[in-house]
Amino acid sequence: MADLALKELTLSHFRSHKTGRISCDGRPVAIYGRNGSGKTNILEAVSLFSPGRGLRRASAEEMMRRPETLGWKITGLLQNGPRLHEIEIWSDKGAARQLKIDGKSAAQLDLARLSRVLWLIPSMDRLWIEGAEGRRRFLDRMALSFFPAHADATLAYEKAMRERNRLLKDQVRDAHWYAALEIQMAQSGALIHAHRCDTLEFLAQAQAQAETAFPTATLELVQSEGEMPQSEEDLRSALAESRFRDLAAGRSLVGPHRTDLYGVFEAKGVPAKDCSTGEQKALLVSLILANARALSERIGMAPILLLDEVAAHLDAGRLAALYDEIVGFGAQAWMTGTGPELFDALGNRAQYIEVSENNGISELRQIAD
Repeated sequence: MADLALKELTLSHFRSHKTGRISCDGRPVAIYGRNGSGKTNILEAVSLFSPGRGLRRASAEEMMRRPETLGWKITGLLQNGPRLHEIEIWSDKGAARQLKIDGKSAAQLDLARLSRVLWLIPSMDRLWIEGAEGRRRFLDRMALSFFPAHADATLAYEKAMRERNRLLKDQVRDAHWYAALEIQMAQSGALIHAHRCDTLEFLAQAQAQAETAFPTATLELVQSEGEMPQSEEDLRSALAESRFRDLAAGRSLVGPHRTDLYGVFEAKGVPAKDCSTGEQKALLVSLILANARALSERIGMAPILLLDEVAAHLDAGRLAALYDEIVGFGAQAWMTGTGPELFDALGNRAQYIEVSENNGISELRQIAD
């Protein structure tokens, strides 16, 4: 059984779920039902047990059940090794999301110390062929799983960069206005870059050591122009030197926000963007599994996995291999699909939940073993 797992999840006025309760024992959770029944909403609720805005990057207001708009609440009993923690997450009528851990108000960073949640959702299937922003976000989610402080570094960098961009758009030329902001950008930017580089190294090691049915992805960081300054001092100097060019562009052209993630299907030597749809999905699954293995090695327990419409673009052999790997390294994986037959290869190694929709309300039925 998983050392890190949600043992109980309750939903109140969250998305399509007016009420709902799921009891778990640490095994993978297979959730099936027709499209639009509310399966992904359950995964989104679980994703909120990690720092950030969740797998849809939605605001607290968007998560409210309509038309009541009463606010929403999620509670969970989180197992972390031998300890159980009561987690409460809620929003009152669209107000900012709030968090309590064991009855005490807590910050997102506190949650990061207790829980690690990774996910793969259908919108990520186009990761390799869309813009660099999505690939940076994908990499930063992985970096956050290893380095909880990565979230604070990212927020600090983005805040300082917004202020600097405002000066650039206003054509402010006084160097004193830029100096303090560039120091902040250099401090947090160098940390972001270091976390990303370390994350790629962890993933490479995990892929090299694993016996898996999924292809290995070779990853590297690339810059839209030139090279990414490595150290805090180098980044601060690069920002200062780039001011005149940035003034002409009206935005900052140097820093980790200009980084892209380049992937190659290693066995074929083909860039990920040129691979088939099935190969691209297999590469993504491979990276999520590598992330999970590396985390398991570093923190002593496998993360919680969220795999939405997991069977899409995977043949039966790879799907069975995925289930075997998840069970093999002891992860609690929450998976969705349109029918129970998609999870036949799991057998009694998983728990099953059927989700149906009745007059706009999602209803849950936990299937007995």
